[in-house]
Amino acid sequence: MASQDWFDKDFYKTLGVSKDVSEADLKKTYRKLARKYHPDSNQGDATAEAKFKEISEAYSVLSDAEQRAEYDQIRAMGSGARFTAGGQGAGGFEDVFSMFGQGRGGGTRFQTSGDFEDIFSMFGQQPGGSFGSGRFGQPTGGFRGYGGPTKGGDVTARTTIDFVTATKGETITLQGEDGKPFKVKIPAGVSDGQKIRLRGRGRPSPNGGEAGDIVVTVAVRPHPVFTREGLNLRVVVPVTFTEAALGATIEVPTLGGGPVKLRVAPGTPSGRVLRVKGRGVETAKGTGDLLAEVQVAVPSHLDDAAREALERYQELEPKENPRAELMAKAQG
Repeated sequence: MASQDWFDKDFYKTLGVSKDVSEADLKKTYRKLARKYHPDSNQGDATAEAKFKEISEAYSVLSDAEQRAEYDQIRAMGSGARFTAGGQGAGGFEDVFSMFGQGRGGGTRFQTSGDFEDIFSMFGQQPGGSFGSGRFGQPTGGFRGYGGPTKGGDVTARTTIDFVTATKGETITLQGEDGKPFKVKIPAGVSDGQKIRLRGRGRPSPNGGEAGDIVVTVAVRPHPVFTREGLNLRVVVPVTFTEAALGATIEVPTLGGGPVKLRVAPGTPSGRVLRVKGRGVETAKGTGDLLAEVQVAVPSHLDDAAREALERYQELEPKENPRAELMAKAQG
């Protein structure tokens, strides 16, 4: 931090505290403001991010007893003292050095064994040091290099759950890296590979900031019958040739419930999808449907009577070539 900032910025006002605020109240106030303006809670809000930087910078100074004493002493000098670049006009280093018996203007010389040591000793610096290092503006971590406590590290974990648990939701127990168990609420409708973040349950901050998070990656075991399409459930339903050709009423399984009846219209081809409203995945955001995909099953074994019946049908079936349109498109 440049010294000019310490003259121009009222850190007490930034945090909304009095100059005699206690260390405990200072920390309590900062944490409240940090939660309110943290970038993770205000994504894309440039104003909130700027405010977070200001309060982090203010807290980094006021929470350190030595820096706070230095800051109060510098602020007490008044706005007339400036650490600005050299040049003509009022201001410059002369204003501060004049406090130690030096005059303003040209011809003034400073010896490293005298005046420089006096002024640098105020800020805990050694002769030859810079105002961007050491106690004066020393970075203490925080968000993107701004001062303030740093957040603790995140802890990652993985768990594998069955298909029904993923669709219905459940609270499960996992073991942390310290060997202690912790509970995770699996929301209804969680998908394979989704991450669940438990805020404040990770590693503690090294300097009094927020604790990190636990990030749990969820793997979902496949179901032998159902698959997920968002909130919809899909199931492939075999039907016989005669059911597809003549039409029929069939039973279709549902997840975690009894079967439902569906009407297959005469002439239904393989791949046609029949929809059952409201029998998909139920979540707080909505409920999906059950999608029953019809698949015509071809018998692999025929007895003599069945074969003869099909041969008679073959003689009577329409002489249309079902692949004629396909061939025309391929050639065209």
